[in-house]
Amino acid sequence: MDLLQDLAWRGIIYQQTDEEGLKDLLSNESISLYCGVDPTANSLHIGHLVAFLTLRRFQQHGHRPIVLVGGATGLIGDPSGKSEERKLLTLETVQDNVVGIQKQLSNIFDFDGENGAIMVNNYDWAGSMDIVTFLRDIGKHIGVNYMLAKDTIASRLETGISFTEFTYTILQAMDFNHLYDHHNCKLQIGGSDQWGNITSGLELIRKMHDEESKAFGLTIPLVTKADGTKFGKTEGGAVWLDPEKTTPYEFYQFWINTADADVVKYLKYFTFLSHEEIESLEQSVQEEPHLRKAQKALSEEITRMIHGEESLQQAIKISQALFSGDVKNLSAEEIKQGFKDVPSYDAGEGEENLVDLLVAAKISPSKRQAREDITNGAVTVNGEKVTDTAYVLQGTDRIEGQFTIIRRGKKKYTLINY
Repeated sequence: MDLLQDLAWRGIIYQQTDEEGLKDLLSNESISLYCGVDPTANSLHIGHLVAFLTLRRFQQHGHRPIVLVGGATGLIGDPSGKSEERKLLTLETVQDNVVGIQKQLSNIFDFDGENGAIMVNNYDWAGSMDIVTFLRDIGKHIGVNYMLAKDTIASRLETGISFTEFTYTILQAMDFNHLYDHHNCKLQIGGSDQWGNITSGLELIRKMHDEESKAFGLTIPLVTKADGTKFGKTEGGAVWLDPEKTTPYEFYQFWINTADADVVKYLKYFTFLSHEEIESLEQSVQEEPHLRKAQKALSEEITRMIHGEESLQQAIKISQALFSGDVKNLSAEEIKQGFKDVPSYDAGEGEENLVDLLVAAKISPSKRQAREDITNGAVTVNGEKVTDTAYVLQGTDRIEGQFTIIRRGKKKYTLINY
């Protein structure tokens, strides 16, 4: 099975500008291709992943990926999918965001070897271009009527669009043309909302080169969930690749909790498992869903890729500890990850009677109820059941001197901070 057949099997191809032409090109030569992202934040989120993982699939088949971070276009704002103007970011903010995103992308691609990935920033060629040069050399090749026909522009005409955002598609077209000229880049890939920008790039290349020049575009479908809710969102917001924004444990938990109806599709989109491996996991979903083999494979593959083996094993360890209640062997760092969103209570430095602590931390509503909870064996301290109502917490009950974990019942955890 060739590359395009594999992408089709995975459901990754949404639109192509010239299916047969691209097929012929890929069968006859190794090409350079690119995908870009604007640095509107200092981290990517999982919604960005499918496009970049698709770029990596091309690299695995011998093609050279160009990873573009839009230091220039990030200063303008893509009108795609927006009903109003974006808030403009400062140059300093955008440049800081570029650094964060480039670091994350370096974990996805291989930058060594004959087809090692190239990372570029469009501020390097667009940032120094004066307005007269932009208008004479670039703007004259893109007709206003052509731009007005773009969905991203047409959808904003009634509510209003600034000249700044109106020109965004020209800047991105200029990117494609620049990479075509300087890196022999012949293909741009992106999400389905980028179709208009991609075809603008092809139009500019056609206008600025001879008739034999040929470039292509390919888009990827929007990732959806079977229940209709938005992919990549949790109660806490987006699922980020930055471990400071979304911990490896939270990242792992997002994927392990994937619904049966979605897991096979996500295995195809987000992992590099073979067809045979995915089909075997699909069979497991149908015949033994309680084992959740597909979810485990999905969460392990993608957490390992983004955060590394050590962080994956740490996430698994935290998950197992929370499921079993055996939390005493967790490190302080693991506790910070696993108990990030549980209720917490800041205790004093001295020793404290367990009954008093349960009431003070609002774990039990009264001293009478606290004593009853303890007597009935419903309270654990760092995973150990305590049934003595006279029990006093001491320094030895503090994990690395920082935390004590109280559990009431099977699932109600409270983190005691010192």
